[in-house]
Formats: sequence, C-alpha cells, structure tokens
Amino acid sequence: MAGNSQRRGAMRKTGTKKGMVVGSGGQRRKALKGKGPTPKAEERTGHVAARKAAASRKAAEKENAPRRGGGTGRPGTAETVAGRNAVVEALRADVPVKALYMAERIDSDDRIREILKIATSRGLPLLEAPRSELDRVTGGAVHQGVALTLPPYEYADPADLVAAAFDTGEVPLIVALDGVTDPRNLGAVVRSAAAFGAHGVVVPERRSAGMTAGAWKTSAGAAARTPVAKATNLARALRAYQDAGLFVIGLDGDGETDIAEARALDQPVCLVVGSEGAGMSRIVTETCDLVVRIPIVSSVESLNAGVAAGVALYEITRARSVSGPR
Repeated sequence: MAGNSQRRGAMRKTGTKKGMVVGSGGQRRKALKGKGPTPKAEERTGHVAARKAAASRKAAEKENAPRRGGGTGRPGTAETVAGRNAVVEALRADVPVKALYMAERIDSDDRIREILKIATSRGLPLLEAPRSELDRVTGGAVHQGVALTLPPYEYADPADLVAAAFDTGEVPLIVALDGVTDPRNLGAVVRSAAAFGAHGVVVPERRSAGMTAGAWKTSAGAAARTPVAKATNLARALRAYQDAGLFVIGLDGDGETDIAEARALDQPVCLVVGSEGAGMSRIVTETCDLVVRIPIVSSVESLNAGVAAGVALYEITRARSVSGPR
C-alpha cells in the first residue's frame, strides 16, 4: 500500500549514501576542494601572456640552437653545463657562455647568488624557464635548476698559426696533439703553450679532445689567448709545417735522444705530443723529423700529455734563450 512506511524495505537505512547528511557541510566524496593560488598569466594555457612567453622561449631556443659545423667538443654540437657547482666553476673560469638558464622560483643559495652576480657583471643572457625546459636543454641531466650553454668554439686553421708567428717576426712554436682524448689534458697543454709563448695548439679532427668546458677550465683562461686549430689529417698538417720550414719534433719514451740534447730547438718547431698510453701513432711518428724523450725514473711509466708538453716547452724556451734572438 502506497505510503505505508511500515512495509519491509521502505525505510532508508542509516548510513546509506543517498543524499547529504545534515550538518556535513559538503564533506567526504562531494567536498569542495580548493585549487590553490591563481597561477600567473604566463602559466595559463591560452592566455595572451602565456603565448608571448612561449614565443620568447622558442625564439631563444632558436638563437641558442647549435649551428652546423661548430661545436665545443664534437663538430656540430653545442655543450651544456648543468648543476650549481659545475656552473659556478665554469663562470669563475670565464668559460664563454651563450645562455644561462635558471628555473622559475628557484631556491636561492650562495651558489645561485654568485651565479647571478657573475652573470650580471658579464652581461650574460639570462633565460628563466620551467624545469621541464631545463630537462630538455640538459638532456635529462641533474641540473638543480640551473644550466648554461656554450657557443661553438671557433677553431683556427693550422696554417694560420704559422702565418701569425711569421707576421710578428717571431720564431714559430706550435704544439700538436696526437690521440689526446682527455679535455683536461688539452686544457693543460693550452695553458703550458700560453706560458711558454707558443703560437697555438693543433688537434686532429678525429679521436681527439675538443675545447669543451672542461678544457676551458683547465686552461685557466689561456684558451682565450692561445688559438686551437683543428686538422682534418694531422700527418698532412705536419708535412705542411715541414714545407713551411718548421722542424717537427715528436715526444716518445723510446726517443732517439733526450730533449735537452736535441738539435734545432732554437729553430721554428712543431712539438708533437701523443697520448699517455698509446703515444703517437705510427704514421705521425714516421712524419717527425726527430723523436726525443724526456728522461724519467724507471718506476714511472710515462707522463700525461699536459705534463710532458710543459717539460718539453720549457726545454725549447731554455734553448732559445741560450742561443739568443735569431
């Protein structure tokens, strides 16, 4: 019978989910939840300010994109330095910077404050970007909210190094590296070359370290003063130096004589330094006019390229100072 509340099943049981419980205030499943503070206009999808910010980032990406044929390490690539400590060290070493990326609303500390101070003093382009953009720029590396990109290094031509020396009336002194793949060794050689007045460093295009951020830092600023040239074929470049009047001297543990006793150190010289393990390649060794050694105790197998180049360059400089100006 309709309206008979005593009929079985007609009464609503306590605790059912039908309707709101008096005094609940919209709690439980149907509660009203806040969405947090209103996002900035630049963060709202479809907003005019957001479209402008996206366009600015896209333009910056296009400007900072690696150019074909350049690179700081491998041809056609641009290098990225990620992480607060790495970025601070790179900026302290005056590594050339194309753009500095910093995450939005980044947690500041002493490193971030120093980064901003150096960036301001050097007038570096600072791009504020979301962390997703930093993930993309750094290739997923741990960036801690900050990263910088290096411009492609402009390698010189090997012939230009000799021409520049002759133009200034100086006796050419060039350092060539064969098989040196550690950027820190390259940076150390560049630093030694600058200290002893060499006119440049030559590296082969393949199987060789390039002017990366690590090489720049190890050079301690010398890379800004001493040019680095890239040779498509190192043996061919050495033969061209011989045609230009340079005496090509290679360093090897099994050299013919000690470098201090070598002849022609006061002549135009190209010093060739191989890797610590393999040394110079066979074809480069055969191209050298003379192969010399650095006398070391038998308990030490070899010196790394940076140390060996420094010792050899010192001996060349000493020989030239004894013989006097030519």
